[in-house]
Amino acid sequence: MAVAVKICGVNSVEAAGAAAAAQYVGFVFYPLSPRAVDGETAAALAAHLPDSVTRTGLFVDAEDAAIAAVLAAAPLDLLQLHGEESPQRVAELREKFALPVMKAIKVGSKSDVDGADAYVSCADRLLFDARPPATMEGALPGGNALAFDWGLLAGREWPLPWMLSGGLRVENLAQAVRVSGAEAVDVSSGVESSPGHKNPAFIRAFIAEAAKL
Repeated sequence: MAVAVKICGVNSVEAAGAAAAAQYVGFVFYPLSPRAVDGETAAALAAHLPDSVTRTGLFVDAEDAAIAAVLAAAPLDLLQLHGEESPQRVAELREKFALPVMKAIKVGSKSDVDGADAYVSCADRLLFDARPPATMEGALPGGNALAFDWGLLAGREWPLPWMLSGGLRVENLAQAVRVSGAEAVDVSSGVESSPGHKNPAFIRAFIAEAAKL
């Protein structure tokens, strides 16, 4: 079975076209990210995607009003919460906006992975990303081109589907999937020529590699 792919941080028509073959496409609504877009831009880019693609909105500790403003403009299918949202906050947003929610878990150690259990009852999906070191200058909530020890996920099971993220690129994708057991992967910086600039050729190669797995 092919591994499902999410291309995150899509912010150009060319990138959207290349990402149209993925199962998920993410739009970043975090203003400090070099990949950030607004609702109107996301809506225009989403128009280039087939209905089979799950349009995902990435938010970081966002207020209700900010999420509502995006949803008023852009047709999203999934909310990705990539900040320090508590289980209670995840449940509140899921109920308020009547959309499925994917909670990002930042991983630096086994205890971080164990912490995912707190979200099992309130989220629809989990996403495991690398926790940037405290000493990393200019670190973002995600998209830092950092990987974590994929073995921390090996053999783990949750009652929710989950994705692997963090430092993935076409060269290490097969190993990451083999070690972690992931059935879905999320990539952002690994398909860019520079931060915030998606490379359509890199996107197509990543999706093609995942299709072999």
